[in-house]
Amino acid sequence: MTLNQPIQVPGLLLNTWIPVDDNVILNLDTSRRQGSSVCSEEVPEIFQFFVAGYGEIFKTNLLGCPSVMLTTPEAARFVLVTHAHLFKPSYPKCKEQLIGPSALFYQHGDHHTRLRKLVQGSLSLETIRNLVSDIETIAISALESWSGGHIVNTYKEMKKFSFNIGIFIIFGCLDAKYAEELKENYSILEKGYNSFPSFIPGTLYKNAVLARKRLSQTLSEIICQRKEKRLEEKDLLGRLMNATDEKGDILTEDQISDNIIGVFFAARDTTASILTWIFKYLHDDPTLLKAVKDEQEAIYERNDKGSRPLTWAQTREMPLTYKVIQESMRMATIISFTFREAVADVEYQGYRIPKGWKVLPLFRSIHHNPEFFADPKKFNPSRFEVAPKPNTFLPFGNGVHACPGNELAKLEMFIVVHHLVTKFRWEVVKSESGIQNDPFPIPQHGLPARFWKKSSSNNDN
Repeated sequence: MTLNQPIQVPGLLLNTWIPVDDNVILNLDTSRRQGSSVCSEEVPEIFQFFVAGYGEIFKTNLLGCPSVMLTTPEAARFVLVTHAHLFKPSYPKCKEQLIGPSALFYQHGDHHTRLRKLVQGSLSLETIRNLVSDIETIAISALESWSGGHIVNTYKEMKKFSFNIGIFIIFGCLDAKYAEELKENYSILEKGYNSFPSFIPGTLYKNAVLARKRLSQTLSEIICQRKEKRLEEKDLLGRLMNATDEKGDILTEDQISDNIIGVFFAARDTTASILTWIFKYLHDDPTLLKAVKDEQEAIYERNDKGSRPLTWAQTREMPLTYKVIQESMRMATIISFTFREAVADVEYQGYRIPKGWKVLPLFRSIHHNPEFFADPKKFNPSRFEVAPKPNTFLPFGNGVHACPGNELAKLEMFIVVHHLVTKFRWEVVKSESGIQNDPFPIPQHGLPARFWKKSSSNNDN
């Protein structure tokens, strides 16, 4: 059966570069339709336009290569879980060069399974439950650095916080010199990641390539230092350095570096984006904020007004906060879709997907489908009082390539929200609707806000 194929959307001009295949990129953010300004949140709605006209599965060349778009939970499960062996991760070569071709999320098959076990070992529940106090210390330091009433870019500050968590998870205690080198060069890499892949000196992409080389040099120095001291740490770097396969082979320095940078990439902006949305949703709904505050203050009081640290058990006693986190992840859908490539001709519901075609399960379409989530554009944490239908809520993906750091990300959110609502008050400077892609969806302008630390006698928010 032939897949329905959409035509080009009339009147839509696109102006952010999105990578699609090898060195092919597409300008896909937004700006005007028939002369009018368009909020960038409309970009994912392009796919909704196609669904309305062509059905729940359709083919398109919109992304610069033959692609199949899948918009149902059943199709997502087919690609990501039950028939995952027929589809491999597929990302542009220009992106692989910046992150590193050996990074976990580029792998497939047995090698992916082996790498995932190594990474998962540093991110499992058994491991992170012992890290609550460390993460709490980093979170408190971040929040206190914003207090004083000056305007901060919430998203940028959250990126600093999540990057510091990444450094701690990967290296444990790291020399300040190396930490600054990693932050500085990763920031340059990030700026070039979604730019046009030009090697002309001075361009964002070329600067990113050079920054990537410096990152490798810094990581090589850290690895050499550990080898000289014969340290066998239990952090992620230690696990990667000490791992051997069935033949006794160890990972090369390049493979270790690729996976460390891959963890930074996967962990930083996504977690920062969700935290920024949580701040906005709580700020915009005073009734919800009060309810979350009441839940968190009950824990705060049990901890002698915060004089004792949070415990792992207490992070499991935040049901309303968890619903807010879930609904924030559904509404924002930080990862709108994922790229796969058919490794053979695949039959699905009477359709043939040719080998080599890109296949994209569209998470946003599923998360915003009123069949699964009533009134999907409304922020409503109470909807999660009932568990979503299977395969309809996929904020961390699904199957063998699901995010291995999902429990760490949620723990960060619990801890930040606890200290935010119990110890600080804040106001958004420009509370605007709409989404800005950077490259993940965030509130407009990164949510500029002012933060103040509460006095012990002031419980107002």
